[in-house]
Amino acid sequence: MPNRPAGRSNPADAAGQKLVPILMIGKGQVYLPGPTGPVVAKTATGTPLDLLDLADRLAEKFKRVYVVDLDGLRDDKAQLDYLQELSRDLELWVDAGIRTGDQAIDILVAGATRAVLSTAYLRGHREVQRAWKLSQELAFEIEIRGGNVFAADHDWRGMDPTAIATSIRELGVSEVILSPREEPVDWRLTGALAAMGSLWVDGTFERSEEAQLSSSKASGAFFHLDAFLASPLGS
Repeated sequence: MPNRPAGRSNPADAAGQKLVPILMIGKGQVYLPGPTGPVVAKTATGTPLDLLDLADRLAEKFKRVYVVDLDGLRDDKAQLDYLQELSRDLELWVDAGIRTGDQAIDILVAGATRAVLSTAYLRGHREVQRAWKLSQELAFEIEIRGGNVFAADHDWRGMDPTAIATSIRELGVSEVILSPREEPVDWRLTGALAAMGSLWVDGTFERSEEAQLSSSKASGAFFHLDAFLASPLGS
């Protein structure tokens, strides 16, 4: 893996981190959302974008990025070496399909500021408790599909999102993420969860929804890099 110079500062973006870019990575490459799933991001000449070069460009404009580790999500093999490199210049919140509390610690040791636990992958509430005993640098994602909580474990299946958020906050986790998939953001639910504490929006959120985000009183949202890469700011 290429080495990068250390010691560069991380300026905050002008939006005060209200909007945070999503850096989707798989096998050391950058991915973007495609019509049937993630696709490798390419330059105008058709060559794959260089991950570490893009990270340098992001670090010039943002303090924090939300890393989606596709290898972790798909194969349960987080890209720890790349996370370590990326964390030298950026504050990372990392969603790597964490299944157990021990895996959350692996992500944090690799350099993440927060390890993201999700209803979609985590093996139940007991693993949240286990992770919390080991570290408090956690965020918790509630994934929504078809209007219901999408969960890998029966602990959360059929539960109301507000009930899940309440139980997670009672444990001590302060940062909650609401992630609707293949459906619009439910801004009423977003507002209800935001009233309980810090709440971030992921999933189908688009930057055109900034007004709704502000009205919901959510802490912020995560956005894909399509528009950034297409703009002069991303060059």
